[in-house]
Amino acid sequence: MKLHDLQPAPGSVKRKKRVGRGMASGHGKTSGRGIKGQNARSGGGKGPYFEGGQLPLVRRLPFRRGFTNIHRVEYSPVNVERLQEKFGEGGQEVTPETLVEAGIIKPSDKAVAILGRGEITAALTVKAHRFSKSAQEKIEAAGGSVEVLPLS
Repeated sequence: MKLHDLQPAPGSVKRKKRVGRGMASGHGKTSGRGIKGQNARSGGGKGPYFEGGQLPLVRRLPFRRGFTNIHRVEYSPVNVERLQEKFGEGGQEVTPETLVEAGIIKPSDKAVAILGRGEITAALTVKAHRFSKSAQEKIEAAGGSVEVLPLS
């Protein structure tokens, strides 16, 4: 057991410290704030950003460059060699749902892009959101067809 493992018993409630309730409480008069000064005042003290006058860390770091395109479309890439491995018999329809069932891609709301690495001999009907030019040529050369799905 270490100090950071210590915690109160389940269900126990610790009472709030009541400061400024007379000298007998041990927290009377100045209420544990000492005598005068910045930290004795209400709202006193420095913020978490302040580093004793040194240039704060936040200002020492460079600005984040560029911007984030809110219209960017993320694709799950699938190469034609993977289609050949999983659907090698041919004559099948390949959709994003069948790719998930085959374990080629993980279930997600990303669009599917078919890329052209590898060779394919199976005649497949492939439905995806995007095809590279080489992937489309290879699928059609193998006797298959491609269908571009709309981005939702």
